[in-house]
Amino acid sequence: MGKKKKGKGTDTKAKKKTGSARATIKRGSGRVWINKRLLETIQPRYLRMFISEPLVIAGETAGKVDIRVNVKGSGFMSQAVAARSAIAKALVEFSRSKELKNKMLKYDRMLLVDDSR
Repeated sequence: MGKKKKGKGTDTKAKKKTGSARATIKRGSGRVWINKRLLETIQPRYLRMFISEPLVIAGETAGKVDIRVNVKGSGFMSQAVAARSAIAKALVEFSRSKELKNKMLKYDRMLLVDDSR
């Protein structure tokens, strides 16, 4: 899923069609950036809510970390799916919690499983 870099946090990646996202997670104050923009500034609102679903599922864990996501390729919706998946994978990897992993899989399997195209 991911690997540790000295001082950089944990890296994860996700894909949807030709869109790909890389997320870096490290201890912090609960902020999320998508392509150097805070998640709260992403428009339209439904897209912001869609991307933030793993943060809601993770609950308290999400408030203790900062996540930076770089997304490229494909259309805006595929990028949103890839970013959402990268965030979910990063949270599971960081927390090392089987309970969180099972919650994510139960909610939506596509959070942790990449598109096979």
